[in-house]
Amino acid sequence: MARRKMVYEGKAKILYEGTEPGTFVQYFKDDATANNAEKKDVIDGKGVLNNRMSEFFMTGLEHLGIPTHFLKRLNMREQLIRQCDIIPLEVIVRNVAAGSMAKRLGIEEGTKLPRPIVEFSYKNDDLGDPLVPEEYIIAFGWAAQQELDDIIALALRVNDYLSGVMYGVGIKLVDFKIEIGRVVEGDFQRLVIADEISPDSCRLWDIQSGKKLDKDVFRHDLGDLADAYTEVAQRLGILQVNVTQPTKPTLIN
Repeated sequence: MARRKMVYEGKAKILYEGTEPGTFVQYFKDDATANNAEKKDVIDGKGVLNNRMSEFFMTGLEHLGIPTHFLKRLNMREQLIRQCDIIPLEVIVRNVAAGSMAKRLGIEEGTKLPRPIVEFSYKNDDLGDPLVPEEYIIAFGWAAQQELDDIIALALRVNDYLSGVMYGVGIKLVDFKIEIGRVVEGDFQRLVIADEISPDSCRLWDIQSGKKLDKDVFRHDLGDLADAYTEVAQRLGILQVNVTQPTKPTLIN
C-alpha cells in the first residue's frame, strides 16, 4: 500500500494516517527493546508475528463483545485501527508473581496470586513508566472514577479470555499489560482495548516446563526470541508447519 504521513513512532510500532477517515494504519516493527529501551536489537520477523497474533486476540475479544480499536489486517505488517484518545496508563493484570512485582515484594517468582491483581503505571518513558495508585489517576484527571471502574472490569474480562485461550494450548498467562483508548460513537464515548496484545505485552510460560515464551527470552538472554514467538503462534494455530519443509513455518491467510 502507498505510504502515508507518519503520525507517531514508538519502540515497536509506527502509526500512519489511515486509509479511511478516523483511522490509523499501525505498522509492526522488528525492533525489540527491554529495560526501558536500554537493551535493543532487531529480530527478523517479529513484527509479522506480533501483527498476526494481535489480530487473533483482538478479533477474539470483539467476538465476546469486548470493544477494541482493531478494524482489519491490511498486510503482513500493518493493520487498520480506529483513532482513539489513549489514556496515559498501562493497565497491568497479574495472575502469578513475576518480574518487577516479585522483586518489589520479595515474593518468589512463580507464586500464584490469590486473585488477579490490576495495577496501573503512568506512560512516560523518561520516568520509566512508574506505578501509580488509583488516587493519582483520579486526582490528575487521567481517568474519572467511573472510567477507572470500567477499565478494571475490561481488564479482568481480557484476562479471563487470554487465560483460557493460553491454557488451551498449554501456556500459562503469568501477566500482561494493555492500553485503553476513548472513542466517540454518535453522542456517546466508550472505552476500547488499544495498542496490541502479543508476547511483547504478555508474560507467557509453558505450563509443563516453565519455559518462557515472551520478551523475557530477549530481556534475559534465554534464547532466540523469534523462535519463542513462533512457538506461541504455532500453538494458537496462527502458523502451520509445511509438511514438506518442516523447518519453515507458513502464515495462514
